[in-house]
Amino acid sequence: MARTLINAPKTAKRGEVIEIRATIGHPMETGFRPDENGKILARNIIKKFSCRYNGDLVFSAEMFSAVSANPYLAFHTLATESGTLALTWEGDNGFGQTETISLSVVA
Repeated sequence: MARTLINAPKTAKRGEVIEIRATIGHPMETGFRPDENGKILARNIIKKFSCRYNGDLVFSAEMFSAVSANPYLAFHTLATESGTLALTWEGDNGFGQTETISLSVVA
């Protein structure tokens, strides 16, 4: 399991725009770089990221080999109701990881 860091408010006012910042520890090997013996290292990247707010998709991104190691994403969404944000990373070699955080929305 990869190490993730997620920065998001725990509470927000209804209708407030909130910022969510997330990063995941991942080597992001491009598939173009040779190892010390000259053999090309296999590609190993995170290909997709998505965030669902109570099951509804609020942000998604598709990544390619030019993305750096430990990719960082920041995005905004509207706080509408209390619930769960599920952040999912998907990659090569069957890699997948989902982290959830709770958001409490007050009037």
